[in-house]
Amino acid sequence: MQETRINIDWRSRRPPNSLLGLSREFSIHREITVLWAFTCPDASTALRPNSASKLGPGLGPRTRKMGRPLHKLSARTVATLKRPGRHGDGGGLYLSISKDGRRRWVFLFNYDGKLREMGLGSAHDVSLGEARVKAAAARKLRSEGLDPLDERRNFKPAVPTFGELAERFVSEMEPQFRNAKHVAQWRMTLRRYAASLAPKAMNTITTEDVLSVLRPIWLEKNETASRLRGRIERVLDAAKAQGHRSGENPARWRGHLDHLLPRRQRLQRGHHAAMPFGAVPEFLRQLQEREAVAARALEFLILTAARTGEVLGATWPEINLEERLWTVPAQRMKAGREHRVPLCDRAVAILKEMAGLQEATGYVFPATNRSRPLSPMAMDMLLRRVIRHAKLTP
Repeated sequence: MQETRINIDWRSRRPPNSLLGLSREFSIHREITVLWAFTCPDASTALRPNSASKLGPGLGPRTRKMGRPLHKLSARTVATLKRPGRHGDGGGLYLSISKDGRRRWVFLFNYDGKLREMGLGSAHDVSLGEARVKAAAARKLRSEGLDPLDERRNFKPAVPTFGELAERFVSEMEPQFRNAKHVAQWRMTLRRYAASLAPKAMNTITTEDVLSVLRPIWLEKNETASRLRGRIERVLDAAKAQGHRSGENPARWRGHLDHLLPRRQRLQRGHHAAMPFGAVPEFLRQLQEREAVAARALEFLILTAARTGEVLGATWPEINLEERLWTVPAQRMKAGREHRVPLCDRAVAILKEMAGLQEATGYVFPATNRSRPLSPMAMDMLLRRVIRHAKLTP
């Protein structure tokens, strides 16, 4: 039997050129197999055929089985690597760089005697830590005798319940609501009135489920029920867009629920209480006799026909006394468009009276502590007191 001798420089961390390209296990003579290892302390060594018959991989009197190290790459290395090819992190995880510079994570594994590759995402979108987590999950599947690629193809994400998706939908849509009050209204109506839908999977909700929520309040609280129906419809639409539902929306009104529920009545609660037109001059006279900021704000509201929130949130940059114009920005308007209000003589006089407080705050009608606007309750209580004192009937 011929002896094969290979000189190895053990100070080098790389194997000699004569071994490059060989696998860790290689055959020298017929069925006798040996393993080479870089652990010999000598400056050179001879690799002789092992006299034992047919040894298993990694076994033999002069070798030992070595574990594969994990986490060989670093975030810095991943960011700077440019050489095309596969760069191993250990445990089957590789950073694959194509010749045109595309970078992606792959997991290599053997299944049914074949080497298979599973993509784990672009290195631009998936970090090293995330890739390691995905690779660990794939290794776990392999340890259970499963094919990670087949498992991923057959995986079906759990369908969320109506309650889960509704909460997520409101949270994601929160930036488009005008204020926290609208967000609270959405959550309250869905939690209180649609409670029976909350535990149901999104793909199981039917028209009858929606009707069971709407019918008890459709006639008694028609306005609330109408808004609730629209909110349920939007949540179900979001579920369909995310792949959790298919087919028609069971909460759709036109061509669907309008054939099952009576049309809502307009002005179901009637008009709001209003002061007789002839009593308004006396009411304004009573307001002008009072020196409170709330009195000036309420009078300004009447003269400009503005909403309470628009008046209380008014700031001095919105006021142009020279042009006698008040410009309410779009973000403070219910319609979402800029609104310009011409100012009459009395409205200008009120603003000049309030101008003495502008150095302390940016609000035209500040609260007592000057750090925030006047509370709506202050105007409401003043209105009640003036009406009661003047014996006016709203």
